[in-house]
Amino acid sequence: MATRVLQSVGNGLKQTRSGRPINRHATVLIRSLSASNNRPSEDSWFKSLFVRKVDPRKDAHSHLLAKKEESNLYKIQFHNVKPECLDAYNKLCEAVLPSVHADPHYPCELVGTWNTWYGEQDQAVHLWRYRGGYPALTDVMNKLRQNKEFVDYRKERGKMLLSRRNQLLLEFSFWNEPVPRAGPNIYELRSYQLRPGTMIEWGNYWARAIEFRQQNSEAVGGFFSQIGDLYMVHHLWAYKDLQSREDTRNAAWQHDGWDEVVYYTVPLIQHMESRIIIPMKCSPLK
Repeated sequence: MATRVLQSVGNGLKQTRSGRPINRHATVLIRSLSASNNRPSEDSWFKSLFVRKVDPRKDAHSHLLAKKEESNLYKIQFHNVKPECLDAYNKLCEAVLPSVHADPHYPCELVGTWNTWYGEQDQAVHLWRYRGGYPALTDVMNKLRQNKEFVDYRKERGKMLLSRRNQLLLEFSFWNEPVPRAGPNIYELRSYQLRPGTMIEWGNYWARAIEFRQQNSEAVGGFFSQIGDLYMVHHLWAYKDLQSREDTRNAAWQHDGWDEVVYYTVPLIQHMESRIIIPMKCSPLK
């Protein structure tokens, strides 16, 4: 409609310059546009053709969805390892990462470390927690640069990797904090790329949905990205085996309300991925 209006006005102006009379419709449009310039900008009819009004939010979604009582920041790392180097990579991680986790000099904890079993192959996934948020992360990074063992570890690790990426995450307020867990377990990392602007809606639905997924203590942790791929959500689940996973997921459909949650959250997703991951020997989540 806006294009047709502007074309009509433009044709009318051209006719005026050439000395030919313009039609009555174009005259009305020109007068309407001129009059609108004299009104307050927020009431301008012309402006309303192009400006979309959006209700402002009072706070960032990170403040609305994250835990208020904690200032934890999480980092998830995805390392794609050369297939022939996977065993050596695992041994290197098992020799170095627990020492960083156990040293009180570093305000960080290794939540879990895994190899992907089903999903992207020859991949390692590491999840770290920094108690104290961004200052803790900066403190750890600065200290590790002075740690010769860790510097050597990174150099050796670099020879074994095809690629790597990471994200900084916050945890949803309605999920439990991930804590060490006895095994053996398999874990599922379900990652959702949401449509921009839908994080609050996702959180509102999952605050209810998590109640349906606590029967077998399968819920480990829920996170959303702050830096890296944005509008990314990660749900981490624990199961005894693949059949237990299947049975647990099917049982959720027996709860009134689960079907509604699925119905309303699926349209919020742009892309989703499931990984079945197996803990390394040094993982606190066994």
